[in-house]
Amino acid sequence: MFNEKTLLITGGTGSFGNAVMERFLKTNIKEIRIFSRDEKKQEDIRNKYKNDKLRFYIGDVRDLASVKNAMHGIDYVFHAAALKQVPSCEFFPLEAVKTNILGTENVLTASIDYGIKKVICLSTDKAAYPINAMGISKAMMEKVFIAKSRTVSPDRTLICGTRYGNVMASRGSVIPLFIEQIKSGLPITVTDPNMSRFLMSLKEAVELVIFAFQNAESGDIMVQKAPACQIGHLAQALQEIFNADNEIKVIGTRHGEKLYETLLTREEFLAAEDLGHFFRIPADKRDLNYDKYFAEGDKNLSVIEEYNSHNTKILNIEQIKEKLLELEFVQNELKDVKVKVETL
Repeated sequence: MFNEKTLLITGGTGSFGNAVMERFLKTNIKEIRIFSRDEKKQEDIRNKYKNDKLRFYIGDVRDLASVKNAMHGIDYVFHAAALKQVPSCEFFPLEAVKTNILGTENVLTASIDYGIKKVICLSTDKAAYPINAMGISKAMMEKVFIAKSRTVSPDRTLICGTRYGNVMASRGSVIPLFIEQIKSGLPITVTDPNMSRFLMSLKEAVELVIFAFQNAESGDIMVQKAPACQIGHLAQALQEIFNADNEIKVIGTRHGEKLYETLLTREEFLAAEDLGHFFRIPADKRDLNYDKYFAEGDKNLSVIEEYNSHNTKILNIEQIKEKLLELEFVQNELKDVKVKVETL
């Protein structure tokens, strides 16, 4: 599918976009274009990989002209550019609107204008039953790409999305913070020990993107099934891995945080197709002429549960440790600790 094709990754210097880039570099893809605002990170990637398949474009998804400048000759687009920090989006909600909603509209408009074959938009579990500005903006992003998918033939431009839970050790996430606190001898700051979150490695999250490129239909949201853990248990698991005994300090829930996250709402779960390791949430294909449709309702909606991080498979501490030790980030941090101890 990707042989001799050209891929554009918006937000390509972020943790997720960078992981997608690495994965596609292993294919026979012709060219990967990294589109982002951060020239320093682009320079770092350029120097690290020194790969002729990589091309770099400075721009902002808020600016349609800069998006279009990177679109010529593109086959596929993976749209990962976003504001994703929950507390900062709470304080600056309009900035989340400009990037996550209007920026997505710009990417889709440019993709349709240039006849891009397929566009995958990256969403998050915080978009399901959203309570914070980041989640609300991502939920609106989903509405935007689903609505946009209805306006164009999938034979010309197929638009779909992926929704994923927490990506372990991604930039700004809690695992790097806990490890830094452990290494510095500081208390581990836990918001609520009973708070649960889905756990996905970057590798698993990228495979969801590949699956969507290969299997999604117009307007679909593709979701990968994932285990979850309690944050208190995550802190304990990291302490055991690093043979530490830091104080665990409960600091209370931050702005806009939930006790648990939802990957499929009850309404979506009712319509979702189970694909084994994945769920496919099809778009509602009805139009505004509601008088053409007659529905008695569905009694199952009142009894079916949503799919969330409290009712998925919950990992115990040993299982969390096993999953953490698979991460390259954790492996490197352990090597760093070992080197410092040997030096002493």
